[in-house]
Amino acid sequence: MPIVTIQQFPRSVEQKRELARRITEAFAEAYGAKADSVQVFFSEVDGENWAKGGVMGCDREAGSR
Repeated sequence: MPIVTIQQFPRSVEQKRELARRITEAFAEAYGAKADSVQVFFSEVDGENWAKGGVMGCDREAGSR
């Protein structure tokens, strides 16, 4: 059973729903897997739990992540 883990900044449930659908379709097509065997886990990280170049995400401007 394919398991996909997505690490990302918070997104709406509608966006995650669409991404999960597309990922499931891709695995089913590429691997010949049954759609109901594909699992997608979303791990959402906010700016207080992420840094880039030594600068915390919460200290960056929203558009510069």
